[in-house]
Amino acid sequence: MDDSTRMSRRSAMRTLGAAAGLALVAPAALAQAQPAGPVAPPSTVTTPPRDFGPGGAPTTYFTDPDVITVDPIFNGLRQPNAAIKRLWTGALWSEGPAWSSQGRYLVWSDIPNDRQLRWLEDDGGVTVFRQPSNNSNGNTFDFQGRQLSCEHLTRRVVRYENDGSITLIADKYNGKRLNSPNDVVAHPDGSYWFTDPPYGGQLYEGAPDAPGGPSNSAGRLKPRLGQRLEIGDSKRELPTSVYRVDPSGRVDLVVTENQVPDPNGLTFSPDYKKLYVISTGKGPGDTGPGGKGEMYVFDVGSDNKLSNGKLFSNFMVDGVKCGPDGARCDVDGNVWCSSNAGRSVGYSGVTVWTPEAKLIGRIRLPEICGNVCFGGPKRNRLFMAASQSLYAVYTATQGAGPG
Repeated sequence: MDDSTRMSRRSAMRTLGAAAGLALVAPAALAQAQPAGPVAPPSTVTTPPRDFGPGGAPTTYFTDPDVITVDPIFNGLRQPNAAIKRLWTGALWSEGPAWSSQGRYLVWSDIPNDRQLRWLEDDGGVTVFRQPSNNSNGNTFDFQGRQLSCEHLTRRVVRYENDGSITLIADKYNGKRLNSPNDVVAHPDGSYWFTDPPYGGQLYEGAPDAPGGPSNSAGRLKPRLGQRLEIGDSKRELPTSVYRVDPSGRVDLVVTENQVPDPNGLTFSPDYKKLYVISTGKGPGDTGPGGKGEMYVFDVGSDNKLSNGKLFSNFMVDGVKCGPDGARCDVDGNVWCSSNAGRSVGYSGVTVWTPEAKLIGRIRLPEICGNVCFGGPKRNRLFMAASQSLYAVYTATQGAGPG
């Protein structure tokens, strides 16, 4: 064996020995590099992201990592040891959650699937509640426990009576057909207030206008395909507005398109002296710029006239547009509003604001949130209709008003 061979063997042995030494040292070095303190639970913004399913890892040490305090005020509203739960998934677009205190169930709309779903509080089961639902969107319950629904397809607001019959609340204003009522709230005086944007004038959530109408101006779409008789024969006739239906049945215009373009979700303050109205994006058939994802607030007079309308918030959070859609107030007047932040992971879900429009908290969901409501026997659980799913989290406050 020559010297060069011996040197090659010695070199190889030294290399193997060094590698073995590193292998022994590496685990200790890595262990020393671990951060001090407990490991944070997974959330919507971790990699991999949190699993919201029933088999997912526990997330709550004391407070859910996706329920975020922005201002210390929010600490009095969040419930310790309460985790966000995904109660169900399988919709195309979830909207309009409403709580029946008498029935102890939650009803919400799956608009494109033309159905209403029901979640039972006693066993957590979900069943189809109504199908067809006429592509219903917003739902609520009035002070007599009767369900109200806004129907995109039939362009009307209806009430389901306790005896099982259905009452037409509104389908016209000044003799002209409504666009596609979106959200509705009940007032203690027996009136109902609702928004009327044009979002039902599309194939996915209702029916386009008849040929020549604003959402089908070229006439290429066939709005009667797959529809029931007399559906698809209407054309948009009205601007986007907010209306009040008096107990007598009279329909009054309360907010014009110039004040709030494309009005969507709405909610009263606990004392019914303020009305919050959300303005969302441009809808089918709109000729103007449409809404900008903002919320406006109005004073409600004793004569039911609105005044002093002003911008409540533009919903910019950390430079991200957390576009609002639906909202509810708690008993202290804080506004809990759904958030659509698009592809900005960690900002879709819910934003929470004081009556003075100060952001105090956020709830992060892995899906865009369309609408919210308070429910449960104590009305202290926030239900969130988000894209394909239904979520809920307990709070330390209660929702104001029924539904």
